[in-house]
Amino acid sequence: MKIVKTVLSVLFGLMFINAGLDKFLHYMPVPPMEGEMGKVGMAFGTIKWLMPLVGAIELLGGLLFAIPKTRALGAIVIFPIMVGIILHNAIYAPEGLAIAGVFLVIN
Repeated sequence: MKIVKTVLSVLFGLMFINAGLDKFLHYMPVPPMEGEMGKVGMAFGTIKWLMPLVGAIELLGGLLFAIPKTRALGAIVIFPIMVGIILHNAIYAPEGLAIAGVFLVIN
């Protein structure tokens, strides 16, 4: 069971490290957003400091979560981002709520 927990924690941390790096390096394509979700995406884009802040928190939290001794601190750092992901999926993209829920449980 300890191996499963370690593997899930490392994968969870790597996912957030990847997401955080993408906020700075823009290497993953952004899918087209339509309707209300597009408006929210444009609003987030107008706040210039928001995405770098989220990226830095994702990077830091992912690194901390992947290391066993700092996993609890990493979970605390990532938790506000996870709440935002859950709320965003619940309001704008309910089809992604199941995946976001799994990540919240891992956290």
